[in-house]
Amino acid sequence: MKYKLIIGIALVSLSIASCKKEIENPDTNTTFALSDNMLQTTTTAAAKTQPVKNELSFYGKITADNNKMIDVYPLVGGNVIKVNVELGDYVRKGQVLATIKSTDVADFEKQFIDAKSDLLVAKNSLKVAQELFDGKLNSESDVLQAKTEVEKAQSQLGKIQETYKIYNIKAGSIYEVTAPISGFIIQKSINQDMLLRSDRSENIFDIAEISEVWALANINETDINQVKMGIDAAVTTLSYPDKVFSGKVDKIFNVIDPETKAMQARIKLHNPGYLLKPDMNANIKLSYNEGQSMIAVPSKAIVFDKSKNFVMIFKDRNNIETRQVEVYRQVGETTYISSGLKENENVITNNQLFIYRALNE
Repeated sequence: MKYKLIIGIALVSLSIASCKKEIENPDTNTTFALSDNMLQTTTTAAAKTQPVKNELSFYGKITADNNKMIDVYPLVGGNVIKVNVELGDYVRKGQVLATIKSTDVADFEKQFIDAKSDLLVAKNSLKVAQELFDGKLNSESDVLQAKTEVEKAQSQLGKIQETYKIYNIKAGSIYEVTAPISGFIIQKSINQDMLLRSDRSENIFDIAEISEVWALANINETDINQVKMGIDAAVTTLSYPDKVFSGKVDKIFNVIDPETKAMQARIKLHNPGYLLKPDMNANIKLSYNEGQSMIAVPSKAIVFDKSKNFVMIFKDRNNIETRQVEVYRQVGETTYISSGLKENENVITNNQLFIYRALNE
């Protein structure tokens, strides 16, 4: 029994001595260092002093450019024989949109036939007058009168021919409605077998060219003094929440809508692939300079933990520091730092969360 007790005391003594030695001589391999794979995927960005921007958010909508949108009206009344397009279709300039059989066109055809007949008669009369004049059987004034009649008949025929071009008249009392520009059908109020009155005042198609569109932001009265011409705009939609369409405010409508109590500002946007459609709802963010400068870093470099903000300062793979910072404001992908960071210090922008946990947990 005494022998076992002595052995136990010896084992405990060895264990305490081992722990003491480990504390006095810590293993240097426990120092954190980025592995080769982690180093390859870790990115950094230098902190830079930039003008501080503020950002205002508004609701709005997408509209077609009024300068590239045309209302199409029927120039004649009649029965709609065929409609070749539907709402949302893309059409090219000159494409036939609808065909109408019209009594108005029938009257133009009669005028055209009469004008050609009158010209033929006038030319024959001139020929006869010229022959009689050559034979000394009439006066020169008779020839001049005949030439005047020919000119009148030619003028009338030319007028009718221009009408044919304008109305795009075809044989059989047919009138074709054609697209005046290339674009999308954004409004349609005509169907096959519809009877159109000749005194109709409403348009039958709206065509819009939407390679560029407008975003109209509804500006609250409290924010009117902060919205200026030329400030940056970022537009997103429900259809493409992760895609940002960038532009600038190029017009401010200095009137208040009595219903919405808001003023509108316009942003012109390029529309590649026709992603933006007229009447889409839009979220519009307008940003402007505040008149002061501050250290700025990419927003993704910020690590938020325990109600505080941190960045990971990268010096080399063996020397990474966790630094608490005070965030002044985040505007989109940029965060402004009021304290805790110096210019040109490199902050980690990828893998920063993994590194923070490795160093601090």
